[in-house]
Order: sequence, then C-alpha cells, then structure tokens
Amino acid sequence: MTARPDRIHSPMIVYFDAIRRAGSIREAARRLNIASSAVNRQLLKLETELGTPLFERLPGGLRLTNAGATFARHSIGVLQDAERVRSELEALQGLRTGHVELVAVEGLSSDLLPDVLEQAREKFPRVTIGVSVMGSTSIPGALMAGDADLGVAFSLDKHAELRQVSSAAFCVGAVMRPDHPLAAETSLSLSKCLTHTLILPKADLSIRRMLLSAAPSLPVGAIETSSVELAKQLTLRGLGLSFQTRIGIEIELRTRELVHVPITQPRALRSDLGVYVRAARNPPVAVHALAEIMASKIGMQAEATRK
Repeated sequence: MTARPDRIHSPMIVYFDAIRRAGSIREAARRLNIASSAVNRQLLKLETELGTPLFERLPGGLRLTNAGATFARHSIGVLQDAERVRSELEALQGLRTGHVELVAVEGLSSDLLPDVLEQAREKFPRVTIGVSVMGSTSIPGALMAGDADLGVAFSLDKHAELRQVSSAAFCVGAVMRPDHPLAAETSLSLSKCLTHTLILPKADLSIRRMLLSAAPSLPVGAIETSSVELAKQLTLRGLGLSFQTRIGIEIELRTRELVHVPITQPRALRSDLGVYVRAARNPPVAVHALAEIMASKIGMQAEATRK
C-alpha cells in the first residue's frame, strides 16, 4: 500500500496546516476525521518545541501570529514536497496516481477545461483533480498559499514566487451577436466600440486593466460583472457588446450565435494565457502531467485562432 504524504512526516505539520486552513481546531479535526483533543495536543506540542505561540486565540477562531505565518510557509513546502515524493515513487512503480488542485479563470470552463480534464482522465484515470474557478488576480495568492498546485490565468504580472510553465497569446476582441451594427467589421477601434452599449468586466478580471491601458477613461458599462459566463449570456441576449478573447465562447462562435471582432486600434490587444506553479517547488509527477496537457491544449487553441 502506497504511503500517503501525511504519513511520511510529523503529524504536527499536518495538523498545523489543517488548523491554518480551517481557522479553528474543531473544524480542522472534523476535516481530518480525528478527535479535537488530538489536534489540540499536537498543536500545543509544536508550540512548545518552537517556543512560541503559532496562533492567536480569538473569540471568532484562530489567527496566525507572525511566527505562525513564518512556520506556515515552511509547512506548505514540506507538504507539497511530500506529495511530490509520493507521486515520483508511484511513477517509478509504473503508477500514475496522485491528486492535483487546479485553479483557473472562468472562461476556460466552457470548452477548453472540459477537454483538458477529459484527456487527463483518459490518460491518467487514477489521478484525482480538484478544480476551483476564480479571477486572474486571485490565482497567484492561491498558488503561493499552497491551496493550489497549478494555476491557469490571463496576463499575470511577474512574481518571484511563481513560475510560468507555458504561455500563449490570444487576441482580445469585441463580442456581439451577429445582428449587432458592428458585427460585419473585420477589426475595430476601441473608441468605436465604446460608443455602443457595453457589458464591461469588473476590476478583478485582467481584461479590465487591459482596456484601461488602451482607454484610461472607460465609460460606465450598462452592466459590469466579474463573471465571464454572465457577460456571455447577456451578450447573447443582445444587451450590449462585451470584451474578451475567443476563450470561453468557442461553442457560440462555432454555432454563429456570437461574433468576435479583434480590437486593433489604438493598438492590437493581446492577452497571454499562462500555466503557473510555485517557483519554490518541483511539481509532483501528476501536476507536471496535467500541466503538459493544459499547455498543449492552450497552444492548439492559440494556433487555431491565428488561422
């Protein structure tokens, strides 16, 4: 029987990390399926060994002290390294097992991400995958906190704690129904788009920053949303034009329910879709395998949009 990563090092680290994530000893114990007294005992033992409190005991729960935050960075690395070792040992035995926590932008959920997950299940049926959807600005934090192994996001700023595994550029365009007055255009200026009713992205989406870099005085949108899916549905209903890459509207473009017209003025707008991991770790085999599938699919999508 293969050792689980939480069985190849001190349980104190496992329990500490569970408390950090849960914010309370009772909830951590519930998630670990063990007695609260056992979790509390391990925490007290760890604090005694380190000679300092790791959590502030507050009425609403526990909060990391400065020492606790420092130890948290260590514990995240230890647990992720343990998962990598376990995965590599299994790979040596000809097994492709493991677990990957993936965070991705919402636009991938429509077409690209289901294709990637389907391929991953076919190639590595014993690998389990957890998927969370969030805006690009939130993905670095999830990776650095150890809550995710792999992140896929548009136009992330460079960060010393993140490593970009792969990247591909996609054209940003105006998205509208075929009966929209601008639908017959082959390219558009941003200023011309802004004279029409708009469905704009909120600040937590990277495309908002891109639009602001090309037009610092964006008008107020008829509707502003942080949901790519909602923007698509509103556009399908003819409530305005929206802005995005072709990622997330692949099906609607194929069925000709929507039109994507590239923005070329005042300059061509392009957004890089990248695959990211924490820079400080060597990803486990399962993470590396999923990253390869993701990178290949993104590359194929980018190539298809250039034809």
